[in-house]
Parts: sequence; C-alpha cells; structure tokens
Amino acid sequence: MANVVVVGSQWGDEGKGKIVDWLSERADVVVRYQGGHNAGHTLVIDGVSYKLSLLPSGVVRGKLSVIGNGVVVDPHHFVAELEKLGAQGVHVTPETLRIAENAPLILSLHRELDAIRENANSGLKIGTTKRGIGPAYEDKVGRRAIRLCDLAEPDTLMAKIERLLTHHNALRRGMGLSELDPQALYDELMQVKDAILPFVDQVWRLLDEKRRAGARILFEGAQGALLDNDHGTYPFVTSSNTVAGQAAAGSGLGPTAVGYVLGITKAYTTRVGEGPFPTEDFGEIGDFLGQRGHEFGTVTGRKRRCGWFDAVLVRQTVRTSGITGIALTKLDVLDGLKEIKVCVGYELNGSQIDYLPASMGAQAAVKPIYETLEGWSETTAGARSWAELPAQAVKYVRYIEELIGAPVAMLSTSPERLDTILVHDPFQD
Repeated sequence: MANVVVVGSQWGDEGKGKIVDWLSERADVVVRYQGGHNAGHTLVIDGVSYKLSLLPSGVVRGKLSVIGNGVVVDPHHFVAELEKLGAQGVHVTPETLRIAENAPLILSLHRELDAIRENANSGLKIGTTKRGIGPAYEDKVGRRAIRLCDLAEPDTLMAKIERLLTHHNALRRGMGLSELDPQALYDELMQVKDAILPFVDQVWRLLDEKRRAGARILFEGAQGALLDNDHGTYPFVTSSNTVAGQAAAGSGLGPTAVGYVLGITKAYTTRVGEGPFPTEDFGEIGDFLGQRGHEFGTVTGRKRRCGWFDAVLVRQTVRTSGITGIALTKLDVLDGLKEIKVCVGYELNGSQIDYLPASMGAQAAVKPIYETLEGWSETTAGARSWAELPAQAVKYVRYIEELIGAPVAMLSTSPERLDTILVHDPFQD
C-alpha cells in the first residue's frame, strides 16, 4: 500500500475536498501538513455540504485525522469549527483528531496585522484572506512564535508573550498603532487552552507508529502548488510551501513515507486574489466558466478569476511536486462549448518558452500560445465510466495528459463523490 499526498496543481480551488473525501474512505489516517484556516474544502456527503478550513477532511468520516506541525493553528477558529461541525452531527473528539504539539498559533495580533497590511493604500497587495496566516509564519521562522505546547506551561507563557511583543509592539509603534498588553494576550490564550489541549499529541511519533503498522496515510494539502512560497508566482503566493515535498516536513515523517503524489487539476484554470494569470479571460468565456463552475471561494466568498487550461503551469507543478498522476475535476463545466482552448506555451519578448519564469516582471509579461480543440455538445456530468463520455471529451483529457506529462488517475464529473471515473487507485501503487 502506498501513502498518498494530495496536492493542488494550480492556484488552489481545484476540487480537492471531494477527492480527499473519496480517498479518505480508503485511508486509515488523514493529515493536514501546511497552511491554516485560509484554505477551504467543501465535502458533499449524501447531499449534505460540510465546509472545512482548518480540520482535515477525514474528521467528517470519523477517520483518525492529524493537524501537523507545518500548519499554523488559530485556536479560536479551531473551537468554532468544532462547534459548527457538531451542529451538523459530526462530533470530533481527541480519539479522532490529533494536533502537533509544536504547531505555531495564530493570535489576534496576527489577524490585525494581516488586515492592516492588506488594506494599506501603499505597497503590494497580495490578496490574502486577512486571517493572520502570513504574520504567524513570520513569527515561526523568527523563532518567537507561541506554539501549542506553550499553552500547557502557563507559568512560563507570559515570558514568551513578552518576547513576542518586543517585536510586535516595535512594529506597531512604527505603524502608529497602540501597543499591545501582554496580559490581554495571555487571557486570550487561557480562554481556549482547555478546549484545545486535549487534542495535543506527538504527531511525529503517532504517524511513525501508524506507518510501521501498515496504516494507509493520506496527506491533505491546502491551496495549490502555484501558491508555494518558493515555486509559485512570488510574491503573489501564500506563506508556506504547498508542494508535495512539504508533506514530510510538515508532518514529521520522512520523505520515504510518501509513495504516490496525486495532483488535483481543474479542467480549466481559476485564481483568487492578485497575481499573474496568463490565460485569464475577461470576456464571455471567463463569465461562462465562473457561472457554470460556481467559482466563489469556500472561505472568503470571493469571485474567482477564470480562464482556459494552462498546460505550461500544470506541467511545471507536475515536476516541482513529483506528481505521479492527476485527478481531473470539473470536466462537466466545459460541456456545450463549441471550441476549447488549451495553453501549450508562452511568448515572452518575441521568443517562445515552455515554462513560467521566476521573475515577477516576466510572469506578468508572458502571453499564452493556444491550441484550439473541438468541443462537445453532450453532457459529461455524472459519468462514471469512459464509455459514458463524449468522444471529444476523451480526446481533450488525453491531450492534457500528453501536454503535462502525467496520466489521469481519477476523473471527477460532479461534486458528488460517486461521480468519479477511477483509472488507478493511488493507494494501490
């Protein structure tokens, strides 16, 4: 049995929630390894929608679920998400959920700083969710973060808060803001301490024990590889590594624990927030894809930017994430189009290139080179076998496989979990 990493191969919003839910039924353990509650997953089970942003998707099915050390955890949001699921009949307990003791915490000061920066009239707008993710990661790498294990040691917590505020209050003074009171921050953490500490564990040890016992582990990535802090469209990226390699570092298991990397790939392209988007369509096609695909963010509700499939980008993420196979989603959104375009390369300064350059200026300047394929009038919605797909839809899928250099392992034809064509079970690799 192979342990599987699920990673978005575009800018996120590829439909990971359904695929992770489909796989979680076969998994024994589901692990979140990066990001925070800025990344939404929507699961549809028996007609009921569950919207998750911090908790691993496995909690809905009662599978052992783990939040790894690579995740930044907002303890107040954690409690709120537990309560929301409880109201839907899903009761999460320490028997079904564990959180890494060394996971950094998102505090109210992080949320405030994130919003101030994003709302500033000057400077670069990234398009963050203003949930404090970036500032929390900054404190982590600055070695001043408050971590989950610190809540279990209230006698030494105040000293750690004061050290943290030495940095933040200096920052606030420079921005003309009032300084923060250490006691207020201490009280804020004490409010949630008892609710979250029962879930704390040595996740690295737990996962190693499960792996040695032969458990099937599913690593659930958030966002998409093109938002990776190193390999994405920098600086319009998130504050963590979103490529598949982070599954090892963000969970405490070594890279040999990963057997199969499944890249969730939308049959067209979308993006939320600022940054380059070579195939973005500002006309009828963009509107058509947005309306037909219900392209609004799970967490923010923001309208997503839409455009044609970009094979250059996906081919690049296939390589940077070591993607074994892809799960192609939302093929049914393309039903009824007479023509479908696919970006097969870029033009930059009069030359043709087959990759996305690292430079911010070059990324903004590339122009897509398209191939045009014949569309199909029949529906693909709900198809559960290749035989149910129109011939032109199959041709489109095969062309994508050829362009990106990775096979289609799964094909999703609706939000319903069973509307899936399985070509290869990643756990059987």
